[in-house]
Amino acid sequence: MISTSDFSRGMVIEVDGEYYEIIWFQHHKPGKGQAVVRTKLRNIKTGQVLERTFRSGETFNEVELERKKVSYLYNDGENYVFMDNETYEQYPISKDKLGNFVNFIKEGMDVFILQSKGELLGIDLPLKVKLKVVHTVPGVKGDSVSNVYKPATLETGAEIKVPLFINEGDYILVDTRTGEYIERVEE
Repeated sequence: MISTSDFSRGMVIEVDGEYYEIIWFQHHKPGKGQAVVRTKLRNIKTGQVLERTFRSGETFNEVELERKKVSYLYNDGENYVFMDNETYEQYPISKDKLGNFVNFIKEGMDVFILQSKGELLGIDLPLKVKLKVVHTVPGVKGDSVSNVYKPATLETGAEIKVPLFINEGDYILVDTRTGEYIERVEE
């Protein structure tokens, strides 16, 4: 059992029967009342990020995760198939178990699968992935108002908002936690 005072970034805890990775936490002592710990947690199975506040001293089960590096091979219609490059063992994972991560996976990409007690929980993507913009409307010259975005479709089929200067064929970095544009990069 671990307490809120033992929290650290990247630690995985069990909350209400679900496994969550601690992305961010902050101890807070209001002027009145008990101290609390504010957190941002990422659901290991779905990738959903949520904010949650716990009472100081609350205890949780720590989850021991096994991370194994694999490569994404293909989608067979129902499952996304990953392969361990050392043992050549294949891991089919359903689209439901991958959650929003399916929007950022492309063939040949290296990711980590997450297992606990032999149960396959999901995958862990890099924080940023480089993807190609395959469709977007052209930006109009003179539209230079800051923070203006337009929709763009990426090579994985995901749709995100990008700045006006992004064109079809450009490569961009995308934050896999939020699905937001980070920056344009070279091919």
